[in-house]
Amino acid sequence: MEHVYKVTGMHCGGCAKKVSQALIKVDGVIHVEIILPDFTAIEMNQHIPLQTLQAALSYAGGYIISMAKKEETNPLTSKKAACCGGQSSKEKTTEQSPEMSCHQHDGHAHPASILGKEAAGKYHCPMHCEGEKVYQQFGNCPICGMNLEQIPQHTSSTAKYTCPMHPEILEDQSGACPICGMDLVLTTVELEDDQSTYLDLLKKFKIAVIFTLPIFVIAMSEMLNSNPLYKIMPTNNWNWLQLVLSIPVVFYATRMFFERAWTSIVSRNFNMFTLIGIGAGIAWAFSIVALLFPSIFPEQFKTEQGTVFVYFEAATVILSLVLLGQLLEAKAHSQTNSAIKELLKLVPATATIVQNGEDSEIPVEQIKRQDVLRIKPGDKIPVDGVLIEGNSSIDESMISGEPIPVDKELGDNVSAGTVNGSRSFLMQAHKVGGETLLSQIIEMVNNASRSKAPIQKLADRISKYFVPIVIVISVLTFIVWAIWGPTPALIFALINSISVLIIACPCALGLATPMSVMVGVGRGAQTGVLIKNAEALEKMNQLDVLIVDKTGTITEGKPSVEKVISVDQKIESLELLKLISSLNKLSEHPLAKAIVTHGQEKEQSFYNVSDFENTSGKGVVGVVNNTEVSLGNLKLMKQQNVVVSPELMAQVETEQQQGKTVSYIGINKLAIGFVAIRDAIKTNSKQAIIDLQQSGIKVLMLTGDNEKTAHSVAKEIGIDFQADCLPEDKLNKVKALQSEGIVVAMAGDGINDAPALAQADVGIAMGTGTDVAIESAEITLVKGNLQGIEKAYSLSHKVMKNIKQNLFFAFIYNVLGVPVAAGVLYPFFGLLLSPMLAALAMSFSSVSVIVNSLRLKGVSLG
Repeated sequence: MEHVYKVTGMHCGGCAKKVSQALIKVDGVIHVEIILPDFTAIEMNQHIPLQTLQAALSYAGGYIISMAKKEETNPLTSKKAACCGGQSSKEKTTEQSPEMSCHQHDGHAHPASILGKEAAGKYHCPMHCEGEKVYQQFGNCPICGMNLEQIPQHTSSTAKYTCPMHPEILEDQSGACPICGMDLVLTTVELEDDQSTYLDLLKKFKIAVIFTLPIFVIAMSEMLNSNPLYKIMPTNNWNWLQLVLSIPVVFYATRMFFERAWTSIVSRNFNMFTLIGIGAGIAWAFSIVALLFPSIFPEQFKTEQGTVFVYFEAATVILSLVLLGQLLEAKAHSQTNSAIKELLKLVPATATIVQNGEDSEIPVEQIKRQDVLRIKPGDKIPVDGVLIEGNSSIDESMISGEPIPVDKELGDNVSAGTVNGSRSFLMQAHKVGGETLLSQIIEMVNNASRSKAPIQKLADRISKYFVPIVIVISVLTFIVWAIWGPTPALIFALINSISVLIIACPCALGLATPMSVMVGVGRGAQTGVLIKNAEALEKMNQLDVLIVDKTGTITEGKPSVEKVISVDQKIESLELLKLISSLNKLSEHPLAKAIVTHGQEKEQSFYNVSDFENTSGKGVVGVVNNTEVSLGNLKLMKQQNVVVSPELMAQVETEQQQGKTVSYIGINKLAIGFVAIRDAIKTNSKQAIIDLQQSGIKVLMLTGDNEKTAHSVAKEIGIDFQADCLPEDKLNKVKALQSEGIVVAMAGDGINDAPALAQADVGIAMGTGTDVAIESAEITLVKGNLQGIEKAYSLSHKVMKNIKQNLFFAFIYNVLGVPVAAGVLYPFFGLLLSPMLAALAMSFSSVSVIVNSLRLKGVSLG
């Protein structure tokens, strides 16, 4: 049975994951599907009281569950269709990945897949103030005021054709020049960084400097005993000149700061620009009033010449220094997603297609499935496909992180973005456009780099109250200095209160986590470790137990048939091979493929199969050539009432003790033979497990294989194991460990691993495995070996360390800076912080966080 509920309190994919994990642990719950913002479908094998579900959610957080009204059930169905392509709940894994959920803005639900290919080229806030919301045009975030960043395009630049004589002509297809008639030639438009933000800020900064420097010189000349400027004209005139010079700075170069400050006040989303706008605005406005109405000020505000002190230089220098900080920040930001940009450059603009025996060059976007492409020496492979003629060695380091070229033979898969060696070959396109592995990698990295880690919640909570607290401190600073400060007390009060406003930097706190995540996720992609979301990185750093599958995870996942044995003289081994090869044609299991391949090598023809049934974790059955055939383990034989003789069982056990996977062959309810399959252990599995164990992680192997084969493999690599595991056994083991408060990661590559991968705190899929396993996991290892898990663990440790460093920098900067600006050092050392120095410090605080994050680009992951 399935019921639809409403769960209030969910805001993002992370909330959905928490709710899903809490509900799936309730006895009787089979499947949970969440459609944000609040719809939840729960499939259960018996009725579960609402109080039981609420108790589970109360433990997970402040979530409230209630039955959905009948009229609200249809919206769930429509949202499912919009978000999930109309798939039923049984076609989904335990929890939707965050980027396939729905999110909500302004009271309207939008599919979060907007962060997929559709988001390319749009803009988002680097501090994720509005979660996954994107904008069509460049501007500033309405919450924090920061410049929006463009999301990189998912594909390389489109191929264009131009005229050699008229370069202004650009066409999508080849043909004749409309001006001179010459044949158009192909031109490659290189992928370039979007420098518009940086160049705009640079232009404004130059203007700000040009007008601020004279103001600064005029103000600083007052410190000279015999000011030469006063011989030219009186002080009041110089003050008016400062006003004139400040206008281009305030109303053009840094106008956006005041606009952002006003927006933040109106919307009550206080941020860094609230403080800058108030601080610099007070200094500038005070100076205007001082010029126009000097008589209203007390004597302590006035100079020896009778004019009132003005602070045009403080306002303009503060604004110029903040602008400098924004300029440096924009430059640094462009480097944080350099990994994505490098991936984008891997896809060539054109490819050589072979049609009717002729080679011709076409744009990559025009390649279709089944097209035959010629890959020349040194060429980048344009799409995913299969090698159909020739052989070569291919550099896959840009995808897998492995520097050694991989030899490719007939029938081997090749991936877009990899580089051919010294031989030419033909390939057939199987996946094009956004279907290719490279496109999926780019999309996954893009999504992950914009996801939030749980640790960021601390910074978010502090930032919420930060600006109001700073404003209160500024007001208290003014009061304290005005009452107890030295003469002129009001001047000291004004300057120090402005310094408090200017030095505080909530942006440093906001950037601490997302910058590290963005750079770290990109670094992982360069080494073949694909992170689906930031929460997986944080959980990986807390890992206690790693559960691994055997086939395709510890072993190569490329099993080969060693022997097919028949103990019935009436049926030869070759006939048995023909029967089981025919049956396994309908199965996707790696062992089944090995049997089919072996049958093809023996030049066996295949029978027709009917009544095929795949029993996960046990084997397959079906009717082959009017013969009932069962192929699988002893559990399947018992389930199908197949008689197994003690003699046959003894032979099978002998093979299993040698580490082979052995399947019984049952013909018409009688086991008459077996097939022995060997799957070699990956050369790096043992060392990777040793390294993980030395890091304090317990490694446990769960396999559907038999006890003896599992024992042989586990003994060789030195880990604990549990054999004869069905998919539900793996799932229940993960749940049992989690109930003890243990953080569990599950690594696997098969369909039968998908439930456990979805349930685990961190699901790790081998890139060589099935699409279902990869979709269910939060980390994908392109190379598909256990050393990738070691890299993922090392990456998570270094990213979390970097985040904590950033948070420390941001916290300590504000904790020390604000009191110093308020003047706490003055009674002891006579030290005060100038508002201009405060602006300089504030400007570089965010830059320091970004620069520290950029160090992750060069970290070694082992």
